[in-house]
Amino acid sequence: MASLPRKCRWFDALAWLALAALILVTVAHLLTHPPAMPAYESVRAHWQPSEAWLYDRDGRLLDSERVNFERRRLAWVPLKDISPAVRDAVVQSEDRRFWSHGGVDWLAVASAVRARLMRGGTGDRSRGASTLAMQLAAFLDPGLAQPGKRDWRTKLRQMRAGQALASAWTHDQMLEAYFNLVPLRGEAQGIGAGARSLFGKRPADMTRTDAALFAGLLPNPAAGAEALGRRACRAAKAKDCTAIRAAAATLVSGERAAQFDPALAPHLAVRLLDKPGKRVTTTIDRRIQTAAIVALRRQLAGLGSDRVRDGAVVVLDNATGDVIAYVGGVGLKSTAAAVDGANARRQAGSTLKPHLYAQVIEHGWLTAASILDDSPVQLDTASGLYVPKNYDRSFKGPVSVRNALASSLNVPAVRTLVIDDVQEFRDRLWALGYHGLVEDGEYYGFSLALGSAEVSLVEQANAFRAFANAGRWSPVHFTPGKALQDERQVVSPAAAFIVGDILADATARADAFGADSALRLPFWAAAKTGTSKGMRDNWCIGWSDRFTVAVWVGNLEGDSMRAVSGTSGAAPVWRDVMLALHAGHPGKPPAMPDGVEARQISLPGTREPPRREYFLRGTAQTEMAAAPQVARRPRITSPLSGSVYALDPDIPIDRQRLAVTVSGAVAGYRLILDKKPAGDADAGLQLLPRPGIHILTLVDPGGRTIDRVRFTVR
Repeated sequence: MASLPRKCRWFDALAWLALAALILVTVAHLLTHPPAMPAYESVRAHWQPSEAWLYDRDGRLLDSERVNFERRRLAWVPLKDISPAVRDAVVQSEDRRFWSHGGVDWLAVASAVRARLMRGGTGDRSRGASTLAMQLAAFLDPGLAQPGKRDWRTKLRQMRAGQALASAWTHDQMLEAYFNLVPLRGEAQGIGAGARSLFGKRPADMTRTDAALFAGLLPNPAAGAEALGRRACRAAKAKDCTAIRAAAATLVSGERAAQFDPALAPHLAVRLLDKPGKRVTTTIDRRIQTAAIVALRRQLAGLGSDRVRDGAVVVLDNATGDVIAYVGGVGLKSTAAAVDGANARRQAGSTLKPHLYAQVIEHGWLTAASILDDSPVQLDTASGLYVPKNYDRSFKGPVSVRNALASSLNVPAVRTLVIDDVQEFRDRLWALGYHGLVEDGEYYGFSLALGSAEVSLVEQANAFRAFANAGRWSPVHFTPGKALQDERQVVSPAAAFIVGDILADATARADAFGADSALRLPFWAAAKTGTSKGMRDNWCIGWSDRFTVAVWVGNLEGDSMRAVSGTSGAAPVWRDVMLALHAGHPGKPPAMPDGVEARQISLPGTREPPRREYFLRGTAQTEMAAAPQVARRPRITSPLSGSVYALDPDIPIDRQRLAVTVSGAVAGYRLILDKKPAGDADAGLQLLPRPGIHILTLVDPGGRTIDRVRFTVR
């Protein structure tokens, strides 16, 4: 009977021990419960590259733009697109029984426990029994592998998470996800980014040596060349590790990173790439883009950063409007390298003159042989007297329109704008795509003839492209497949042809640029240079039969250049790019369009020899000389276009009249003020205009407009 109580006590003890064990197991189960693992399909669906990519017209990589700055990763790489050598090397070095276990390698666990006990609890700092499934679980939930935590609880949570993955995913899916999620050297994540940035290859093209190095990186991606070489040599089981150590040194140096991102169009990439994973195929030709970069970089290096720091190049296909080169800057010693020089608005300088002369030639008010007076002139404007000067501060006297435009003379251009009209010219520039000119003509005044407005290089290139296309304007395209849109005739084909012939005439520009400047090519091409006020901007824009090239050189921060002119700054770049474009295919001169006739002409009273000249049909002459006053076209001589008059509040309003004077024979001519008849032109008219902007027009007996002026009363 005494034994029964003893048996009861043993039974109770065992029960309590079982209960304690159950509680401990339950607590351990709860403490080591892993986070829920996502499905393979969910991981794939939520994968987003950190980059977006820009390609040229033939699918070659131009640039990439970082959109996600947490990690640098590329598109998801399927397992079949990873070199078998890499797959085998990683499995062999990280988890050799990967294909046979269910997420936990119990033999490796036992071996790791035994090794830990034999080392007296110090532990092994290697991955030990950590399988690929367990590592993948930590990639999917970083809480499973927090820095500094290597305790038993963390390891058990990883093991259970690895088992959960192995039960829900196939081994191929786990290995594929591992290769795409594994963190590598620097900011690279996954074999897609790693293969490109570290080896300069696609994952499918990696060799056995690459595979050994890749496997050697996994325990410590930041390892130096020596440690990486040792690990890679063990992974490759190589007897002679010389080649592997050399490859490890190359990998650590980072010299292959340029193949990951060639950085050929960074400013365009910023402009077009805005979403992770976005791939944009552009109209850019990588060969021409590279040639433009080389030409610009060489020119800026030759000039020196103490003279000029920045530049930009745009190349257009005349027929399609495709942008085939877009260089917003080339770095070097720029202090504003992130600014897109091709899209920034800068003062145009003399580059607007061709559009002005095209407009007056088109109207028949001037011809290429018309004589303009290159002599000092003063013009009344809203801000006072405007006194334009030529670039060299000298005057040439009587010059033809051809020589005035080809030599880029300022005073004749201003006189031409007086003949035209500031508002008319501003409207023409707007029609040509210069949409930075948001003010009316009065705001810009006569200085608009000399390029006081701010324009972008893309606008410049496309406006000059209209000359190449017989006066037809259409938008430019950065991506292929777009047909010509919004095409419209802005300049008459005849005027476009004549202006192009002037700008291709090396003889006409010889006085200003010399007989053999950078503008002279071994084939037909027309070009115009320009330098803005204070030597802040330098331009060269020109076209051939197939391409338009626009170059800007200056300092993006706005400080002046030193000793840089149109022919020494932008023109050499323009020349190099044009030669690259036409290698083996020289440009051809345009055919003379209908409405143009050629005539031999002499110009007595000027320094210009007789020559063959082009005219709009009906305006041709054989001699261009000073005409007697009676034969000259009537014109309004007062008020002068652009003048501003102020009413004095202390003087009776009817005593503040504005006298109108007209030159030439004007019998039967009439004056029209603001579209209302004002009186006969020969009647000595005096106006009493109200405050505001007014248009005074002179019309002949048939009602045709002969002259027009714009003035303001305040």
